Amino acid sequence: MTVIQTKDSPAAIGPYSQGFLAGGFIFTSGQIPLDPETGSVKGAGVAEQAQQAIANLKAVLEAGNSSLAKVIKTTCFLASMDDFAAFNEVYARHFTGKPARSCIAVKTLPRNVLCEIEAIAEI
Repeated sequence: MTVIQTKDSPAAIGPYSQGFLAGGFIFTSGQIPLDPETGSVKGAGVAEQAQQAIANLKAVLEAGNSSLAKVIKTTCFLASMDDFAAFNEVYARHFTGKPARSCIAVKTLPRNVLCEIEAIAEI
């Protein structure tokens, strides 16, 4: 196993790694819409926040020699299913290979963001 760490995605805000390489796959931690430079939440609405969360996820994948195109499974967390359609619009632009996905509404996300995305990808 190899830890993935990149300054192009926000540092972990808890006792975990941004991602791991293991067995030919990358397993990422959930990425929320934090600006990697400032550590602040980027975007007021779910569309802007999804865009930043995906940018952060992309940075972790690329640090592990993978890409969004190689993602085979995502787990998406939304603070409200009322945001499902707007989230899907952004998601569909980036995950054109249509990986397997779970999308779950949760009570609260870290820093009270509106979405979080984790992924499993091939190297």
